[in-house]
Amino acid sequence: MDDRELLNLICPVLGEEACSDDCAVLPEIKGIPVVSTDMLHETTDFPSGMTNWQIGWMAMAVTISDLASMGAVPKYLTLAIGLDCESRLNDIIKGAHECCQKYGAQYVGGDLDSHTELTLVSTGIGVVTEGKPVRRSGARPGNLIGVTGIQGRAMAGLKGDRRYWRDLCEPAPRVHEGIAIRQAGATSMMDISDGLAISVHDIMKASGVGCELSRSEIPCLPDYKPDEALMMALFGGGDFELLFTIPSIDRQILPKETVIIGAVTEKQDILLDRDLLPAEGYRHNWNQ
Repeated sequence: MDDRELLNLICPVLGEEACSDDCAVLPEIKGIPVVSTDMLHETTDFPSGMTNWQIGWMAMAVTISDLASMGAVPKYLTLAIGLDCESRLNDIIKGAHECCQKYGAQYVGGDLDSHTELTLVSTGIGVVTEGKPVRRSGARPGNLIGVTGIQGRAMAGLKGDRRYWRDLCEPAPRVHEGIAIRQAGATSMMDISDGLAISVHDIMKASGVGCELSRSEIPCLPDYKPDEALMMALFGGGDFELLFTIPSIDRQILPKETVIIGAVTEKQDILLDRDLLPAEGYRHNWNQ
């Protein structure tokens, strides 16, 4: 099939409006728009055994998670697909579309091309309608450090634990949590897709501060040995939870799943129970 024939397969899923023009026509956005783009490749981002539907879901979820980390509402997404095999397309589109629907966003178009390796590039536009987006650079000494959810689930799935396979392949962006955390007064925030330890380093570096984390407060998998669970929580990637700093806790606004794991310090060391925490996690490496 050529690209126009493939487009005919997509239109029944997305609707004619998403397929009929060179550009998506969006209504005027009220509020502060935020934009993110992500590129995923078969060999580095899609574990063996993922379905094409899950691949489509993940392509949108990674970008929606970025929007969530700013405390934004996801509004519009596009997806460019470098396709290695045309039979994969329909399920990829269905997964991507269902992910957008789940989080209240519209899949408004994209591009199709042939590629030797399946490659997906998603772009999302979100909006903050009251207040300002939460950036990484706002952490201040004395702020508390919090996370959403239990860390290490995706790593458990990657290690072959079937109980956590969907956590790895069908990540759930914390959209509502991100909005609530922003409204509660968060000073900085990001998602934890590359792992907790390296994300803590990222926020503290952007803010010019340090922190002290408590080993016992980090929410780990309860069905693993404590040391293994902690290593998975700190250095495993793919959980798409949120890491944030905040001056104080308001449990009437903050999601109940949030846990305080430490505090921001003026001294720029990153400590776990007084030991230096290495900046390790998932890294994109071009020197292999």
